[in-house]
Amino acid sequence: MTKGAVLAQLMAQGQAEGGDLVTLRAIAEEAGELGASRALARLGLDDAGAAKDMAELRELLGAWRDAKRSAWKAVLGWVARIGGALLLAALATRYGFSDWIK
Repeated sequence: MTKGAVLAQLMAQGQAEGGDLVTLRAIAEEAGELGASRALARLGLDDAGAAKDMAELRELLGAWRDAKRSAWKAVLGWVARIGGALLLAALATRYGFSDWIK
């Protein structure tokens, strides 16, 4: 029996019996599973290799985030080094240390 048929049967049962709590919960559960199955099918993730594909995508996304974080750390490190060098050069010029070098 397909999921759509199970849901239709539960809806008919709920209508005939007045909808007790167990029937309503079963309807909600079947509707949720049917909706999730349809959504996965529309995304192309309803085959056997979908779990492997998702694991690979998560791994790729994690690697991208690590690379981005490393790049930002490197940029900030270089900015700090250049700023420190400029500050030292300015202090040397201000206090006349450039004359000592000549």
